[in-house]
Amino acid sequence: MQPSSKQEKQGNKQYAYNMLMALVAGQVGCFSLVVIILFLLGGLWLDNFFQTTPILTFVLLFLSVPFVVIGMLWIVRKTTKQIKPLPNQQTQSSEDTDLGAKNE
Repeated sequence: MQPSSKQEKQGNKQYAYNMLMALVAGQVGCFSLVVIILFLLGGLWLDNFFQTTPILTFVLLFLSVPFVVIGMLWIVRKTTKQIKPLPNQQTQSSEDTDLGAKNE
């Protein structure tokens, strides 16, 4: 049995949503990695420059956590703000509930 046009559209929507979530996860992961590596290298450089023990490296690594969290939130909000609902999404959900009531 071939899937109906409505099922194909629903599958395409789900696929697009899954790809968007994968994109957001990839952006957040890359951003986190870059920020942590930059703070680590900066801390190592400062420790070497001031001839200190790795205290500055640890301080900068701990300071990188809020930057990563704020950056992750910013990326997610920016990406989700670009999502636009489909124009018939509201009517489609009401049709589904109507069909469910008729089948019972």
